Amino acid sequence: MASDAFQWSGGKIKPPDPNLDDMAAQDVIFEEENDASERVARFLMKLGLNKRNSKKLTMGEVLEINSETLKTLAPQTLQDLPWHFLRKVMALNSTARNTGVVQEDSCGDEEVEVESEMFCLKEEDSADSVNPLDVLCAILLCSDSFLQQEIFLKMSMCQFALPLILPPLDVPKCTFILWGMRDIVKKWRPHSLAESRGFREESLVLTSMPTISFVRMGSCSLSKSKLLNEVLSPPQQHHDFFVHRDMECGNVPREISDGLVEISWYFPGGREISDLFPEPVAVLNLRGDAESHWTQFSFLTEISSVVFIVIENICDKEYETLLKFGKSACKYYFILNAEGGKSKETVGFLNKLGPALNMNKSQLLVKGRSQNITEFVKKLWSTMKNILNSHQKKVSMEEMAKVGQELGMQVDEDTPGCRNGIFHARQIVEEIEDVPRYKKEMLRLQGDLWKSVAKVEKELCRMKGQADTPTEDYKSQLIKKRMDLRVQQNHCDITDGTEQFINGIKNLHQEEKHYFLKWMKFHLDCIARKNLSRLREEYKEKNSIAGTDPQQLAKLDKLISTSSLGVEHFMRELGQFYEAECAMVKEGNISEEQRQFVHLPGIAADLMLEGFPVELIDGDASNIPLSWIIDVMTELHKKLRGHSIMMVITVLGVQSTGKSTLLNTMFGLQFAVSSGRCTRGAFMTLLRVTGNLQAETGCDFILVIDTEGLKAQELAKLEDSYEHDNELATLVIGLSDITIVNLAMENATEMKDILQIVVHAFLRMQDTGHRPNCQFVHQNVSDVSAHDQNMRDRKRLLEQLNEMTKAAAKMEKQRQEVTFSDIMDYDPEKHNWYIPGLWHGVPPMAPVNLGYSESVSEFKRYLFEFMRNRSQKRPYNDIPRFVEWLKNLWNAIKHENFIFSFRNSLVVDAYNKLSVKYSEWEWDFRKEMHLWVSKAEASIQNHSVEDIEAGAFDKLRCEAQQKLYNGEQKMLACIQSYFESGEESLHLIEKYREDFIRSAKLLRDQLESYSMKKCQETILIRKGQSKVDNLQARYSKTMERKVNKLLKECKERKCQLNSEELKQEFEKMWKESLLELPPNSVTHRDTRKDIDYQLRRDLERRGSLVNQVFQDLSCTSVTHRTPFKMEKKYLDTSWIRKFTGLFTDYVRGAQEFANILIEACRSYVEEKCSTKGDYDETYCWELLNIINDKLQGKDFQKLHFAPHFEVELKYYILEEAAERFQKMHDDFLKANDPHQHLENLKPWYFSIFKDLYHKKDACQKRAEDFCDLCLKPALLDHLNKRLGIEIVDDFLSSGQYIQYGSRSFFQFTVQKLLLEKEKFDDYVNYIDHYRDFVNSWIQTQLLEHYRQREDLAVLERRVLSPVIKKTREALKSRADQTLAEFLERFRHEMREELVISKESLDVVLFNNDAKAEPFSVDVQACISEVNEDILSEWSQMNVETVLSSIPFKPQEEIFKRVFGCGKQCPFCKVPCEAGGGSHREHFASVHRPQGLGSFRDDETNKLVCSICSSDVCSNSTFKNVDTGGKWHPYKEYRTYYPDWRIQPDPSITASDYWKFVFKEFNQQFAVEYDAKCADLPDAWKRITKQQALESIQEAFNMK
Repeated sequence: MASDAFQWSGGKIKPPDPNLDDMAAQDVIFEEENDASERVARFLMKLGLNKRNSKKLTMGEVLEINSETLKTLAPQTLQDLPWHFLRKVMALNSTARNTGVVQEDSCGDEEVEVESEMFCLKEEDSADSVNPLDVLCAILLCSDSFLQQEIFLKMSMCQFALPLILPPLDVPKCTFILWGMRDIVKKWRPHSLAESRGFREESLVLTSMPTISFVRMGSCSLSKSKLLNEVLSPPQQHHDFFVHRDMECGNVPREISDGLVEISWYFPGGREISDLFPEPVAVLNLRGDAESHWTQFSFLTEISSVVFIVIENICDKEYETLLKFGKSACKYYFILNAEGGKSKETVGFLNKLGPALNMNKSQLLVKGRSQNITEFVKKLWSTMKNILNSHQKKVSMEEMAKVGQELGMQVDEDTPGCRNGIFHARQIVEEIEDVPRYKKEMLRLQGDLWKSVAKVEKELCRMKGQADTPTEDYKSQLIKKRMDLRVQQNHCDITDGTEQFINGIKNLHQEEKHYFLKWMKFHLDCIARKNLSRLREEYKEKNSIAGTDPQQLAKLDKLISTSSLGVEHFMRELGQFYEAECAMVKEGNISEEQRQFVHLPGIAADLMLEGFPVELIDGDASNIPLSWIIDVMTELHKKLRGHSIMMVITVLGVQSTGKSTLLNTMFGLQFAVSSGRCTRGAFMTLLRVTGNLQAETGCDFILVIDTEGLKAQELAKLEDSYEHDNELATLVIGLSDITIVNLAMENATEMKDILQIVVHAFLRMQDTGHRPNCQFVHQNVSDVSAHDQNMRDRKRLLEQLNEMTKAAAKMEKQRQEVTFSDIMDYDPEKHNWYIPGLWHGVPPMAPVNLGYSESVSEFKRYLFEFMRNRSQKRPYNDIPRFVEWLKNLWNAIKHENFIFSFRNSLVVDAYNKLSVKYSEWEWDFRKEMHLWVSKAEASIQNHSVEDIEAGAFDKLRCEAQQKLYNGEQKMLACIQSYFESGEESLHLIEKYREDFIRSAKLLRDQLESYSMKKCQETILIRKGQSKVDNLQARYSKTMERKVNKLLKECKERKCQLNSEELKQEFEKMWKESLLELPPNSVTHRDTRKDIDYQLRRDLERRGSLVNQVFQDLSCTSVTHRTPFKMEKKYLDTSWIRKFTGLFTDYVRGAQEFANILIEACRSYVEEKCSTKGDYDETYCWELLNIINDKLQGKDFQKLHFAPHFEVELKYYILEEAAERFQKMHDDFLKANDPHQHLENLKPWYFSIFKDLYHKKDACQKRAEDFCDLCLKPALLDHLNKRLGIEIVDDFLSSGQYIQYGSRSFFQFTVQKLLLEKEKFDDYVNYIDHYRDFVNSWIQTQLLEHYRQREDLAVLERRVLSPVIKKTREALKSRADQTLAEFLERFRHEMREELVISKESLDVVLFNNDAKAEPFSVDVQACISEVNEDILSEWSQMNVETVLSSIPFKPQEEIFKRVFGCGKQCPFCKVPCEAGGGSHREHFASVHRPQGLGSFRDDETNKLVCSICSSDVCSNSTFKNVDTGGKWHPYKEYRTYYPDWRIQPDPSITASDYWKFVFKEFNQQFAVEYDAKCADLPDAWKRITKQQALESIQEAFNMK
């Protein structure tokens, strides 16, 4: 206590009343405390904060984003005021202290009173208003320590006076606020450093400075706070540091804030003319009458250099009180307001006090009635300046806090949590003196080791140092080097500091942990500032000395750049421990049970949830600790129970242009902005979205990513600084949904540089399918007309961006013309923001510009409105998808050629889903057309040739066109609908939409060609059969006449003939009739002669050499056929000489070309033969056209064959075709021999003859004949045609479907099963004979699927069931029909399903006088039996026989589905997996070692182990036939193969599958290819079967 004469009474010290005894005095004190407590409770209730006194407001709650936080309405009720203040102050809005409540205007009611006076004197009702200081005190009372700290930080930026001592509110003591000030750091330039242009930067609580206090004694009409504002405000720039009575609601009586001590500061800027004071000074202001708050007054007298007491009059009471402070070391100055009525009496008392308080005349400042405030302020300012010029004591806030404790105040830091936090923090920071040395010795993992790991990882992708080392060997060396570095990291012991840090974040309770991290931050920042200050001075000193060694300066420069130390460095160390341990586990060096750091990601996830920024990119190593980040985010996802949908907002800009400040202002965050602590790398902070806004935006969180500045000065000297900026920009733009590009308008050159970087990044994103929104923020533009005035500038900006985009496209080796708007979501009118400068005036005394705050708030509201609109079109990512995207994006960035290196599993997954859907739609379309073709074929076969030529085919053509159009439109609608369905990640594959649309149109063309071709083939067959049918009809008529004649003769005989006699007569007649029939007019053809003639005609214009070769071949007799093999005579020897060392590859390419052509021709021949029609000479011409088209293609021309090749290849193909066509022709003649056909009908004719002779009612028998002759063959034919379609439909709808849903799924399935079987021959077939392998594979799968014959029987019954049903309907006769009419109608109705020959019907109608109705009934009775007979007959055939006999081959249809375009990688021959039939680029998920495709080193004959997906990012070169035998860089492979996209492996282990296969069968492959074993890297030999399986699971995204 300052004096024993005073007693404690709730913060008020009063002289004891002599009339009260001790008990009575205690009662009075208790009642006063009760009154104060009730007053506070009432006030909190008024503000709606009554529940918050116990459950404090937290930073997390304040930072939550909801609809309320985005509103701009003024407070409507008193309960709105706390949140209004918090939101405004977090947004650095200088109107935060305005506590006025919007009230409804009541003038309308007054106007109703006609008799009332128009004008009157009426006091404004202040019942609905509160004093700003009361609101501030209430909020601080209800906020936790960390929110208080943030409030103070924001208030200090707004240059608001800060509460230093809170009056007794919820405790009986005053509270000294020290913790709340800890985070405030100020920069200033004292006049002593003005010449050297130096500055000081210190924590406010640690800075010692003179302190001047202002108090009021008694009532006074002069506003002390307003006077202080005038004193502290720079000339021409008034600012309200302190709330005063003339501010909004400043005149409202204070309810709980009397006794509050506020503090403000003045900091000089090094400008002697304009600075008010040369050194910093603290100004304290006591609210209320000093007599009522003696504890606070006593405190001020203890710590102040001088106390100014504002008075209007002094009476005996005040005089006695002031006498008590006569012995104080503090000086007292009195400010007398002479406008009061008792100035003379007051001066009299002051004269008495003068000697007691050691006062002189200068210590009384009189504000005269005629003196204006400006003159008086000058006088006061001059007095203060004189005081500060004299030697004054300086005191820091920490020292003030000790004084406060001595006076009975409680300090806000004096809590168990805070004490425990600082205890643990000090254990770490006490060891830190030299920051670079500490980082090197105590944070070892993140130093050179981590930077070396980062270099190796990038080198693995870029292969710049490869030199002459083979690619895979070099990669293996790098992998081993990286592993060695990780082993070194893992062997590093945990230092004391790191261990204590882990204990701090792991074992402390949440509040203690937060204190611990904050204390760490404060101490580390303080140490870093001291180091930086010392090093800068040293640098400046040495730089000013001529002849200083540049190396010394460079060394100092490096020390400055490494002198930053923060909590993120400790977290980075933990991340490296975790990464090293993960590498050890993956390598098998330690087991899961031995892990020490597995809990760390969970701790980091907790910190992120609690609002702490987490480092995404290590700015020092320019690398991402991927395992660490992925596992932290995964743990975060778990803790959120899967509710982790988030929108990502990032900011890019030049260094020190206010990016972090922009984010901090917009979202109330705490990204580092102080000198020496500028953001390096990138940090991410999570903000929760709540309430209606969550549903409106479709996201649970906002992830804000702050990045280091582009064009950083400390990086500018590095060779790869531009590359570093490009990587950073690409990553953050790639991760973001909204990218804010921060442009400072002062520097046009830097603005152009940053735009180039941003354009490059957005261009790269275009290829990934990711199209973020871009918002340009132009800072330091304050003109209200900026938006309109800059219309031309925006247009010019867009033109610049377009030019840059075109230039960037060339640099990124993109061929298409693009503009800026093509690659990103950008609207020049909506997406440009002009924001005034941050400061209103000149720092350090400038407050934040109100225009800045309001513009940022408006920008924030627009962003969320944009989010609302966008969420309806495209969903945001959750954490797992974000992590997957990050992983793939970073992998692509590490490669030099980003655009052709990017491969994202989310894209792969979305693409595969679309491919599966497209396959479904494609099969539906194909199925529809196959069914139509089946009906069309039946219809053609049921028509006569005359009908066909008369227009039946034209009608079918029109029908086909309509069907094709409908099918195409349906597919296009399905594609459109799918892309509008909101399915995840669809925006990422938007670029493939056109591929699938083109594929749908191509499919339509293919099906049109197929349909018309099948119809024309059927017509051709029908015409061929027509000749035979006519001859058969003549034969049948002849035989019918003979039978009738014999019947008549037999009936005329007198005696009855028995069955044997009838048979003898019939046989005799039959033999005689056959002899009378005309000969068969269908001639037998020699197809070999026909084909030989046509080949001769094809070659006759090719020159004498070609004809001589052909002549020689014609004279050669071929006894047996052997596979076509390349011979030296086939090759152009003059051309071969150019291919030194490439002869083997050249021959292999030529053989491959020949094999493909031979296989294509075989397929054509097989297709024609399967029709069971007759040979036609056009077949040979079509075959020659196929060959000639291939021989004229570029694939043939580049091989430069000799004439022998063309002649012998054509001869080989056509000779083989001649054999097949000859058999086809012979089979046709045999199947359609009229004599044989007649012989087949003989039993029916004899049966009819017998029945007619015996005059039997043969209706039932004729019905059976109809079933056997007509119905059963037609149903068999129908089943034969339709079963294949049904099998495909059934097979694809089974559990096997997903394997054939896309080519990637198929590849994965095949490779997985090959690995399980591990048979060398299977691998050889898969690699070397892929087409045959796939065909065989599908055949095997079909046989396996239908190994139970009953499964196929179900399909057979399913095919027959509808046609049987339709047959029964068609068999219903009409009473007025003859049998002939009835059967003709039946044939007409079933013309699209059943092919019933007219000749067979004629047999049934021969001498048939049955009635239509009973005949119909009898036929229907037989149908079931016919159905069962057919099924029974088919059940005797095994599945393989069925599949080979049906014309529509299921295996071929499924083959089309999975084989795709058939293109193979030009290097390793892996098949293309792209979906659809018309894709622009070919790609494959996994490439394989080229040695597996028999590629070898020509000098050593050893199989090569290089993998093209590694080669394309290496310095390796290749040469082949395509390059003309010249060496060409793999990186430039698209020069020769522009339609192939060979992407680097998504991970180092992605090719492990084929490495394992090569390792296992190296010897066998060498024997198979007649080569020597490959020299495989040692790393390959350690790959296990399980790792091989995991690699394809990763590559095909099947985990």
